[in-house]
Amino acid sequence: MIARALAMAASLLVLVVVFVPLERLFPARRGQRVLRAGLGVDALFFAGAYMVWSGVSMATLGAVQGGLAGTVPVALRPGAIPVGLACLLAVVLGDVLVYWFHRACHAWEPLWHFHAVHHSAEELDFLAAHREHPVDGILTQLCQNLPAFLLGVPIGPLAAIAALRGMWAVFVHSNVRLPLGPLRWILGAPELHHWHHARLPQTTHNFANLAPWIDVVFGTHHL
Repeated sequence: MIARALAMAASLLVLVVVFVPLERLFPARRGQRVLRAGLGVDALFFAGAYMVWSGVSMATLGAVQGGLAGTVPVALRPGAIPVGLACLLAVVLGDVLVYWFHRACHAWEPLWHFHAVHHSAEELDFLAAHREHPVDGILTQLCQNLPAFLLGVPIGPLAAIAALRGMWAVFVHSNVRLPLGPLRWILGAPELHHWHHARLPQTTHNFANLAPWIDVVFGTHHL
């Protein structure tokens, strides 16, 4: 428990050091305060994710990975294909699965009940990214990691990819307007994801949080 609390404190410190200056220097909404309404709620979600749900998520992913270990084709087992190619395929296929799961969350009411928690934030910043129902979060992580399990991606590269993409997921929610230029077709950007969070009767755009090219392919991209 102490180790988790220390990890949570260290992670929060890194996020504050990185994102608070960005949000002050390049704000998407200039009038939004650092101590905004709903900040306490998001802080509790952040704490819950670290102190409770991260352990549940890791146990669930570990159980799924272990259950699939005997079913992975020989051609896809560790060492059968280059690690770099396996990582690339895992990321691309994982993003496609997450895209369709995300669309399903907006289209199918039973999933929307969980996903609506994330959309309840009325002001977005780096901490609002953590307002997420644990069922929604665990299912999303399962979709993201399932191809990696089937491709036999080693745990080292898998953890590094997860850490980098986790940081970028926080960035797309941050109160930042920092155009990425041509990279916006490959990486998610705040201006894309903020549109997805707009209070509309039904969100129909930008479901691929971290891979906008998928929205382009399936006709749901909007800038």
